[in-house]
Parts: sequence; structure tokens; C-alpha cells
Amino acid sequence: MTVIVEAASRTHQGLVRRRNEDSHSQGQWLFVVADGLGGHVAGDIASSTVTTALAAYDRPVPAKDLANFLGQAIYQASEALRRKVRADPELAGMGTTLVALLCSGSEAVVANVGDSRAYLIRRHGSRDSAMLQISEDHTYQHLVANADKVPNLGEKLARFLDGRNDGRSPDLTPLHLQPGDRILLCSDGLSSYVPGEQIRAALDSDGSPGDIADQLVTVAVNQGGHDNITVIVIDVAQR
Repeated sequence: MTVIVEAASRTHQGLVRRRNEDSHSQGQWLFVVADGLGGHVAGDIASSTVTTALAAYDRPVPAKDLANFLGQAIYQASEALRRKVRADPELAGMGTTLVALLCSGSEAVVANVGDSRAYLIRRHGSRDSAMLQISEDHTYQHLVANADKVPNLGEKLARFLDGRNDGRSPDLTPLHLQPGDRILLCSDGLSSYVPGEQIRAALDSDGSPGDIADQLVTVAVNQGGHDNITVIVIDVAQR
């Protein structure tokens, strides 16, 4: 069986932020969302550096090599951050989250570092489709047992890309694509402000990837839109 993907991406500065520190890249095989760390030095430069570096890896890859190829691509993107900081020390401290999908036929791999997310919904004519969060948030709140009892822990990131290699490697999750699948990559400007059930309802509704991307951004903005919002919606179909 041969599958094809159709995708659409949208980004919005939000209603509060002074600039959009999200970046994204939509290729033929590789799709990337990066969220520069708000409040840090040059979050927009960090996210755009990573997405620009990764865009060069949008190429066909044998299915068996997907995880290794994407892992190496992210390593090189982190190296690009390191080189930029070395060239301009005032950028020291910049960082970004990352979520990416690399496809090869009916096989794919999802990579993530930080709290940008990947969701999957399998749409086969049923309105009871379940939504799966493929990625795992790298936050102390998520990692620590009984985190709600730890004062001032919050949702601080436990892992992100900043050009260093100590504990900043991505999670790599293999995924077998099926016709009818719909995948969402998003920054936390969506997932932190829009409840999961609303995200699921949007993904399970009719419309093109562009329609769904517009719908998701509109919902996030209407619910306050405090943060930058970036989404990529990817539909899988049979050729």
C-alpha cells in the first residue's frame, strides 16, 4: 500500500507576545515546529536557526534509517545553535523546543525535545476516534511524582535544545501511517490554552489540513491567545 501526505501550517503571534518566537518548516517529507523559549535571550533566533538547519534534511530516506537520520539531523541543528552562540556570545542562553515528523512511505518517526507536541487521530469514518499524544512533555511537572505537592515547580522545561549535548537529545518514536490518519504538530501556544477535547474535536472534523489548521489557531486566539501559536496539520491518504 502506498500512502501520501497533505499538510498545512499556520502560525500566529498571539495577543500578548511582542514577537513570534515560534518557527516552523513544512517540507515534502519533513515537518518541524520549534518554539523559542520565551523570556530567554533571542528565542526567535534559536527556533529559526533550528528549523532552517533541519529544512536541509527534507529528503527521501529509507524507512529503516528514519530514526537515525532524524536524530543526526537534530544533532546538527543543535550544533548550528552552538556555532551561532560561539560567533555571538550575547546569544548565550537561547534555546528552543522542537517537535518533528519525518516520513518514508507508510513509515514515519516523531522526534521531540521539550513541550511542543505531536498528536495522532485515526479517522476511519467513526466520530468516536481516539486522539493519542505521541510526544511526551519534557517538563519537571511531568517527570516528578506528586509534582502538584512540590511548591514553585510549575511547568518548567527539563529538556530543550540550546547547543549543548548534556541530556538534550530528542525522544524518537516510530509510527506506522494508515490512510485516514491525521497528525498535528504544535507549539504549547495551542496545547496549553486549548483543552485536549477541543483539539480532538477539531482534528476529527471534516475539512482540509488548511481548514483544520485555521480552526485550531482561531480557537487558541479566541481563548486568550497569550502565547505564540504554531500548528502543522498532516493528513495521510492512500495513493
